[in-house]
Amino acid sequence: MPDKYHLSATKGADAIDPSDEILDVVDEHDRVIGRASRREVRARRLLHRFAAVLCRDPAGRVYVHRRVDDKDVYPGMYDMFAGGVLGAGETYQEAAVRELAEELGVVGPRPRFLFKHRYRGAENPSWSAAFEVTWDGPVRPQASEIAWGAFLDDDELLARLEEWPFVPDGLEVYRRYLAEER
Repeated sequence: MPDKYHLSATKGADAIDPSDEILDVVDEHDRVIGRASRREVRARRLLHRFAAVLCRDPAGRVYVHRRVDDKDVYPGMYDMFAGGVLGAGETYQEAAVRELAEELGVVGPRPRFLFKHRYRGAENPSWSAAFEVTWDGPVRPQASEIAWGAFLDDDELLARLEEWPFVPDGLEVYRRYLAEER
């Protein structure tokens, strides 16, 4: 059940600004060491957590999307994961389920945990948990997050990795996913 920190700005007058959402700050071992607003986490480049869910259709194609141009991080870039930061006290699994529902309208399936990953990028240092889910229903992209999206087969996605600007943290997690799947 979402709490006040997970309300979208489009859900009413009492919704908070997403940049005021409170996140757990973690250490190099993914242990919580404090809390800060999303704004402060971004400004100070604090180590935090996010969930990343690879959504496949029954044919095995991956849902790829382009982020809207006004996102706070990596605007207009492509991503093969539905995902986002964990709210304070939220588990990776809870965030994976929430993000699938919020970003893609995918409700019901429980994402399968794959691995945890430490991303060391300067702009968005984080711990992530990668998940995978197969979905045979409609995808309803969240207009405030996603400008475009489609299912791509593995070969087409690999070709696009060389052509399109992908979010660096998601790209790193996806490359690890490919290496581990082999």
